[in-house]
Amino acid sequence: MKLEGIFPPITTPFQYDGSLYKAKVFHNVEKWNKTSLAGYVVCGSTGESVMLTSEEKLELWGWVAQAAAPEKLLLAGTGVESVRETVWLTNKAADMGYKAAMVRTPHYYKNLLNRHEAQLTYFRAVADQARIPVMIYNWPQTTGIDISPEAVACLSEHPNIIAIKESSGNLEKVTQMIGMVKKGFQVLVGSAPTLWLSFMVGAVGAVLAFANAAPYASITIWEACRTREYEAAQDWQNRILRAAQLVTTKYGVPGLKHAMDLNGYYGGPPRLPLTVLGPEARKEIEEAFREIKG
Repeated sequence: MKLEGIFPPITTPFQYDGSLYKAKVFHNVEKWNKTSLAGYVVCGSTGESVMLTSEEKLELWGWVAQAAAPEKLLLAGTGVESVRETVWLTNKAADMGYKAAMVRTPHYYKNLLNRHEAQLTYFRAVADQARIPVMIYNWPQTTGIDISPEAVACLSEHPNIIAIKESSGNLEKVTQMIGMVKKGFQVLVGSAPTLWLSFMVGAVGAVLAFANAAPYASITIWEACRTREYEAAQDWQNRILRAAQLVTTKYGVPGLKHAMDLNGYYGGPPRLPLTVLGPEARKEIEEAFREIKG
């Protein structure tokens, strides 16, 4: 299975009472279907997955599967702390037609789970029981756990672990990882501010929160690198840099959802305890996205 190109980890639309907003799920996916996005990740971190019940995840997976164009590859964010529940969620997603599971590093018991052996045990146990391929998801800035290139290289030997989403933004680590993993294992990134350089060192794709609000700009960088138009890729990277930083590292999901509202998608409110942005933050995002349309 090839995971090349741009995959947005789609945001979860909520109504203002905090309930899921089915109509807006369809609205967003139908608009994204018109782009050349490679597919969708449903219930990733950008989808506020830690705020969702298992029942809500199943609903979202079902709705997106209904709305997605046939050519879009569907990936499910299924990682939780225990192997047992992660496997259960993964196989439920498989029943709904999802082709791979994106599984984040477990992190609650940090002093136990930051060890190489514990990480290998977790991912191997999930992959052994999953009916679809597994993609490792590493975001140390949030989890406090950083899986090493050596551990990823070991896991790349497992026949049902096919890729990693490396969201640290550490280009040196991405380069090292690409050189160490088994041939055919795919390295994708999750950092929009370093997107161009990540493709230059050999990443095959990206799971990119920024692509929720600006899919065309994200795809343009990917296509320019794919066709070796490196000056164009660098130019677009420079254009999106400030906007990408605002909706990822500075303001996160609430900022991204505001940018989506600006560009014709439904962002709406985040789920509490996250809150909507104040007027100064909204103005800053509006200025950054003025030349970046959806």
